[in-house]
Amino acid sequence: MIRRYPSIFEVFSIPWPPMPLNATKLYPQLCVRLTPAAAALAAQELDYKAAISDTLAAKLQKLLMLSSHQRLLLSKLVHLAQDLGLPPNFRSRLCNDHPDKFKTVDTSYGRALELVFWDTNLVKTLPSPEVHSLGLIVERPLKFKQLRLRKGLNLKRRHQDFLLRFGEIPDICPYKTTAAELQKESIEAEKRACSVVREVLGMTIEKRTLIDHLTHFRKEFGLPNKLRGLIVRHPELFYVSLKGQRDSVLLVEGFDEKGRLLEKDKSLQIREKLMELVREGKRIRREKRRARTNTAEVDDINDTIVNFCETDDDYDNYDVGFENLFESECSDLEDDHDENGELLSYRDNAEFWTADVEPFLNGQAEQSLEPW
Repeated sequence: MIRRYPSIFEVFSIPWPPMPLNATKLYPQLCVRLTPAAAALAAQELDYKAAISDTLAAKLQKLLMLSSHQRLLLSKLVHLAQDLGLPPNFRSRLCNDHPDKFKTVDTSYGRALELVFWDTNLVKTLPSPEVHSLGLIVERPLKFKQLRLRKGLNLKRRHQDFLLRFGEIPDICPYKTTAAELQKESIEAEKRACSVVREVLGMTIEKRTLIDHLTHFRKEFGLPNKLRGLIVRHPELFYVSLKGQRDSVLLVEGFDEKGRLLEKDKSLQIREKLMELVREGKRIRREKRRARTNTAEVDDINDTIVNFCETDDDYDNYDVGFENLFESECSDLEDDHDENGELLSYRDNAEFWTADVEPFLNGQAEQSLEPW
């Protein structure tokens, strides 16, 4: 895995490692370290996390203020830590660096983070989503109420009427009103649950998280059991992405019409630079693979040419000794013909023994035959 990303990891060897007492031979020790570019990004991220330590502590404090008992298990906070931008060691460092805001306590379910100070300055909910004007020439009240939805979203009439009635209900502050004060499965309880989900998504750096992560806090935040159904029922506030093995929920007001974040956190910029290094490493590996493939093809072609030339030489060597085969036989035949010319030639005074046919035809076969 380390060699797959040469732009992030660098492999080197120590020439003379400490030799153990029972060693018979010295071997170089293989080590790994970050490349200068990756090390610079890591240092930049650590400095940024240290600079926004108070902001991260305020996020944890707001989550504790949203809970019913002002207490959250650390094992559950781990699910939202990466989305909130918390460092990996937040349980040992961040939770203990702000004793004036919260503290860690032991419970029967494990270690938990408990609220120490209720900050009234943090009791500020997200403003209602802005209602864009229709661009009419004359601004006048509409005769019928209209539901402003994003492009390409079509809902049934019954669903639209429900969302219109839901929008007419005044906002409920989840910090001041608990779920126990409202009737279960009422439209007011659903209004508060939507406000809680909006607050949590507003704290995330990408304005998104997995629905499974939110389900861990159903009891603490007073969310309904059918949380996914509640989120899908409000497309004017949330967008559910089905990409991947688990569904994600996005805050609609945090993105523009083209799906781009309106406010980018600095940690996201650092992450994008890291992804550029990853893509650069993949490009380097791809070029090396192509170079090896081209070299192998050239070697195969050269081997084929050499083998073909050697085969031609073998054929030439095989023909040696047989090129004058038929010429020698013909010459022998000609010599034999010259030596036995007397047997094959006829003498000028040669006598041919023939028989006269007429005596046989005339019945005179008894007469002696004389040479012609």
